[in-house]
Amino acid sequence: MPHSHLTEPSKVLEHQEEDLKGFSVYSTKSLEEAPSQESEQVVRGAGDITNLIISDEDNPELPALTFRFWVLGTGLATFGSVLSEIYFWKPQNATVSALFQLIISYILGNAMHYAMPSTGIWRHLNPGPFNIKEHTCITIMASTASTTATAIGIIATLDLFYGVTLNPGAAIFQTFASQSIGYGFAGLLRTLLVWPTYALYPNQLPSISLLQSMHFGGLLNSKKMKYFWIVFWAIFCWEIVPTWMFPLITAFSIICLADNGRSAVVRNIFGGGGSNEGLGLLSFSFDWSLITQAYPLYWPLQTQVSSWIGLAFGYALMTGCYYTDVFQGYSRGLPFMSTALFTGNGSSYNQSAILTPDNTLDPAKYAEVGPPFMTTTYAVSLLMSYASMGAACSHILLWHWRELWGAFKGFNFLKSEQEFDDIHFQRMKVYKEVPQWWYGSVFIVSLGLAIGMAYVGINTLPWWSLIVFTILSFIIAIILGFIYAVTGFQIPTGGFVQVIAAYVHPQQPVQNMYAKLYGYSTAYQTFAMLSDLKLGQYAKVPPRATFVAQISGTILGAIFNYVLYKSIVDAHRDVLINPIGTRIWSGWGSQEINSAAITWGALSAELYGPGKTYFQLPLGLLYGFLAPFLLYAMHRLFPRQRIWSYLNMPIIFTYLGWLPYSVNGMWWPGFIIGLYTQWWVRTRKPRWYIKYNYLTSAALDGGTSIIYFILNFAVFGASGNAINFPTWWGNPDPSVMSVDHCMATSS
Repeated sequence: MPHSHLTEPSKVLEHQEEDLKGFSVYSTKSLEEAPSQESEQVVRGAGDITNLIISDEDNPELPALTFRFWVLGTGLATFGSVLSEIYFWKPQNATVSALFQLIISYILGNAMHYAMPSTGIWRHLNPGPFNIKEHTCITIMASTASTTATAIGIIATLDLFYGVTLNPGAAIFQTFASQSIGYGFAGLLRTLLVWPTYALYPNQLPSISLLQSMHFGGLLNSKKMKYFWIVFWAIFCWEIVPTWMFPLITAFSIICLADNGRSAVVRNIFGGGGSNEGLGLLSFSFDWSLITQAYPLYWPLQTQVSSWIGLAFGYALMTGCYYTDVFQGYSRGLPFMSTALFTGNGSSYNQSAILTPDNTLDPAKYAEVGPPFMTTTYAVSLLMSYASMGAACSHILLWHWRELWGAFKGFNFLKSEQEFDDIHFQRMKVYKEVPQWWYGSVFIVSLGLAIGMAYVGINTLPWWSLIVFTILSFIIAIILGFIYAVTGFQIPTGGFVQVIAAYVHPQQPVQNMYAKLYGYSTAYQTFAMLSDLKLGQYAKVPPRATFVAQISGTILGAIFNYVLYKSIVDAHRDVLINPIGTRIWSGWGSQEINSAAITWGALSAELYGPGKTYFQLPLGLLYGFLAPFLLYAMHRLFPRQRIWSYLNMPIIFTYLGWLPYSVNGMWWPGFIIGLYTQWWVRTRKPRWYIKYNYLTSAALDGGTSIIYFILNFAVFGASGNAINFPTWWGNPDPSVMSVDHCMATSS
């Protein structure tokens, strides 16, 4: 899926000990001298992390937007956008780690410094040693470009399933506009979701830990970098084994080995190594490119516990629903897992047979063809996704209303000149802040461009609808921004937006997809922008330099996402349309976009109306909205029982529906590693945790990302023909059995 707290933000981590009462968004008790990293103090909350782990050291004289920044930022942004588009068409649902670009830029930046002259006119191109500010700007520019834009996913879906090919200019401008709208939102929300201490952004902790270790001197950082490179090269060499030579250990399952491909039931429950194979119960991966998707080294324990609870119940929920024939998936012979649509007899659904030439529903044709069906697991997953969104709304209202009121009363969020008792915010006051009108200008220009592109090539959304869904996206950004800022967890809300779009644009799947683009994806782009702004604050990068880096990365990402999408779709069209896919290529992401567009966009009344097969799915919004009230009531009745404020219903609901997507070998090792590091190491070995935990995450992610990129082009066919490793017991023939020795998905 291309993927809390329960108390006030100051208690975002499970171990914070401050009283809830009297908490203020403008006072988080973090403005104090940062202790040494040799401290034995146990990390107990956001304030401890910002003081114990992140240094407030700064040199305002260091340049940021240097020649090295432009050369390396442009190169790595191009590189990252290419790689992210490749990953979009992979069954593993991998992403490009910012740590990957961070490490490469460190090596290349220092190489440029030593290779280029530094006297005379050259001093303008080589202004001293490679520094943390330009390094952070390169990382932000590259990471901004290294996420496949939702607009490209929609454009690819139009190409694969609707026979519509947009011209390159329209496609690229649509992509840029939809992403840049998020910049305007990010600027408005800085006072709420960037500058305060509680806006921790745990996903950025490995990056800032590595950046400061690389650039700040001293014996401690020298030891940390030696440790980093040892772990980096170890995982770099190791990842060749599970990803290519010995893929059995990407999802090692004793039960599958014992079954040896005989039982479909065993495959459905215990298989987890192949695309859309099974739930992966007790499947254990030794492939860090999969394990890292569980975020075991930097998600707070509280976030992970809620995800574990959701997954645990998810195994039972998916298995029980399928074999009791909920939503008729079992009796109609549909696959156990797939995001595609099927006919009543289990064959692929021909959506073109029910659509008019302008891609709207033809009722007469639909009467002849009949309704599509979703797999049981996919339908249940959608139900949980809607419940998660409903729970997020009530969760924020119950636990964070004070912060919302503090930010929005008197339109405080529009004021740039505000004060926060955050040590890093205070250090940033020496730099010129980006005025709100800069962000406002980007928003207005991007919105105007989006409206203009809506009428080029194919009519997507009328202007008024685009504005309505953009406003909806801003509301979502506020609600879910809290959860993301303090936990690092993003709650998917695309289904919620498509429910609304179904009523605004009935029987129109293309309009439904674009409503999701502007009503959902722009909010998630906002989260990425806010996260990068926080990294800039941690690294003491001038805000205007961060602004330039983000805009530049977005432009490059839009261009090269499009170029790679065309190359991959043209080369692997048949595989990408196939509901199952292969171990190397899969169109499950595009299929999911299309399935949602057809079921909600074209057939909402026929499938989700009262008495229809999937009537219960949108009601998940109501069920989810009510759930946090129970936890909150129990918390008020029994305030000494911490469990009620510890659990996070939006995260639990999300992970209840997380399993029916592609491969599933990562959850059990993620559980063990997460419990070990975030509980035992953090509390028993606090000195090691402070110095090395996030650095370990950086090394593992960085080494894995680099070797995975090399393997994609060298042997997995990203540049043309794939080179398959010879079949043997650890790499079985996929036509005979799945990689973990469960029954093949084609059986």
